[in-house]
Amino acid sequence: MSIGLADPQSRVLEMVKKVTTIATIPEVTAKIIHTVEDPRSSAAKLHQIVSHDPALVTRILKVVNSAFYGLPGQIGSIERAIVLLGLNAVKNIAVAASIGQLFRMGKLCEGFTARDLWTHCIAVGVAARDLARQARSPAADEAFLCGMIHDVGILISLQANPEQLREVCDQVKFGTREFCELEREIIGVDHQQLGAALAELWKFPRTCQLVAGHHHDPKSLTGQNRTVVDMVYAADTLCCRSKHGFNLTACHQSMEPADLTDVGIDPAHVERTAARLDELVASASAFMGS
Repeated sequence: MSIGLADPQSRVLEMVKKVTTIATIPEVTAKIIHTVEDPRSSAAKLHQIVSHDPALVTRILKVVNSAFYGLPGQIGSIERAIVLLGLNAVKNIAVAASIGQLFRMGKLCEGFTARDLWTHCIAVGVAARDLARQARSPAADEAFLCGMIHDVGILISLQANPEQLREVCDQVKFGTREFCELEREIIGVDHQQLGAALAELWKFPRTCQLVAGHHHDPKSLTGQNRTVVDMVYAADTLCCRSKHGFNLTACHQSMEPADLTDVGIDPAHVERTAARLDELVASASAFMGS
């Protein structure tokens, strides 16, 4: 069943408004994002916020001592963890702890749960981070965060229009049409439009909003706005091809070497990330448990 709607933006606002459990993120996470985005902030200020949330302290210490960051020795002090990790990495852990809870809302379609979507998002995050590191980009932490939240719009469809979302998934599984195209036809909007609206509502960094809104069509952006979006596009395509979690959104997506070179991504970097993707995802298991 298709939904015809003259104004997709109205549809986006209507669906976001219908959502209850994911309309807001925890206050502490919002404070952390705001603090880290403020250039005047310090590790001491961040510690002051984090220390009031024992569950988050536990989560940060678990992740900082995991294989993901590869730091030497066991770190038992939250102050030391913040200094060693840096403010952006702590922000990423806080966001993972918050939104990871939202990916428990049941079944997307036959064969996939919301938890599979979270597995996919973490996989895209670590793949984008690896691509950024190989390119010696200073945006590695940013690429991880953007990859981690890129498909958050699907959660809105799952809560607001689960039957239509299931129909989209089924048609993608048994056909050759693109996920976003079918979303727009059946639901009225795609998960990029919903994700961008949610990222803006949550006051996520501008790059996150761009990635959420354009990770399937980075060519619609220009200049430096595209850098992290292109990394997430490549990471998303890799993770869908290798079937890490929910893989329907980009299973028909193309990624030719010439296209990668055009946007400044070395195809050899993509090959290296693909070769060690299982290892990279395994190293992020501490995030999976959010």
